[in-house]
Amino acid sequence: MRRGEREAVTERDPARGDPPASREIAQARLVASAIPEPVVEVCRTLSRAGHAGVLVGGAVRDALLGKPVADWDVATSATPDEVIDLFARTIPTGIQHGTVTALVGGTRGGKGHDAEPVEITTFRGEGEYHDGRRPTHVEFLRSLEADLARRDLTVNALAWDPIAAELSDPFDGLGDLQRGVIRAVGDPNLRFSEDGLRTMRAVRFCATLAMDLEAQTAAAIPGALHVLDKVSRERVHVELTKLLKSPRPSRGLWPMAETGIWPRVLPEPDPVVRDVAIEAVDAMQADPVARLARLLRPVGDTPDGTAAIEAAIDALKTSRAEKTTIVVLTGPRTRALEQAETPQAIRQAVATLHRELLPAALDVLGADQARRTAVHAAVDGAPLTVGELAIKARDLIAAGVAKPGPALGDLMDGLLAWTMEDPTRNRSEALVEHARTLA
Repeated sequence: MRRGEREAVTERDPARGDPPASREIAQARLVASAIPEPVVEVCRTLSRAGHAGVLVGGAVRDALLGKPVADWDVATSATPDEVIDLFARTIPTGIQHGTVTALVGGTRGGKGHDAEPVEITTFRGEGEYHDGRRPTHVEFLRSLEADLARRDLTVNALAWDPIAAELSDPFDGLGDLQRGVIRAVGDPNLRFSEDGLRTMRAVRFCATLAMDLEAQTAAAIPGALHVLDKVSRERVHVELTKLLKSPRPSRGLWPMAETGIWPRVLPEPDPVVRDVAIEAVDAMQADPVARLARLLRPVGDTPDGTAAIEAAIDALKTSRAEKTTIVVLTGPRTRALEQAETPQAIRQAVATLHRELLPAALDVLGADQARRTAVHAAVDGAPLTVGELAIKARDLIAAGVAKPGPALGDLMDGLLAWTMEDPTRNRSEALVEHARTLA
């Protein structure tokens, strides 16, 4: 389904939160935010010394949307040396980039072990980007607006002064929250040429905030894809995982496909089956690994598909466990479950697949409720591994049926196969008796 053919979404998407309708409401919401006292104390100390001390970035955005805030980031006009002089105990966390951690509260003037760490970063500008990810140098600034001007998206270029109760929004991030658009700060061509990861962040925020790419921002992405190629795949994988965890990943996957990001991150199958996969992931549980497997599944149906999937996973630098899961969910074991018709065949397929992967496999297969009911009726309560049998190997030894050795393992496997034909056979007396027959 192409973008123009997609049905317009008219209802408010819960992922977007509740954008404040006016600046006054926005300020009132920020005043009421549960900002941790150590963070407020840092801003108060900076203000008393004549420096700006403001909260910036995603925390301000999420507070405005009425969402929970995990971390509050403090930015200041004070230089790192000035910050160190102001607080009793500090850690030079990333002092070359302007970040100092102040330990606030606790006993003995903040020197106790129960002190709270608060990161403080000096307003800064950045030099040229030569590797598509990091500036050659940073320059410490005194201007908040100049600091916000270097940020990626307008919805992240917001600042809140909790002492003066003042919201700074020089690039209309609040308006973009209200309109539901993701827009680059300033010239999008420049923003994306500086840092290639910003293209992935833009489509990720489309998904996590249930917003749409602003037209000029979207138009600038194709010309910056060569910069995205320079970004470490680990960072790209992090952004893709966040996108796939969102309630409706398609909000970010559509612009990934339309701007040309997709083939720089994932192998691209025929557009028709790709679009079907994009539609499918929204109906799945919010498991990013299973959702990624669903996106890759069409590739597995092509010649050399398994090799292409493994190469794509390796390129993303996933964990070994994630790779194993995706290979199983896109491979013959999951296809065997799709083709299994009888209860015994279903049990055998799930046993090969492994029970813990069954929910994800059913999601990847797009199983309807009738199919899910049939599968669970076949496997629930049925032994699928030797460990789920009603007896242990030692019980056969104690009953004089078998002796320790390789043959004992074969005997247990035979009992498992027997019970998988009819799970009601999984009773200790019946198993011992059948073991005598097999022995």
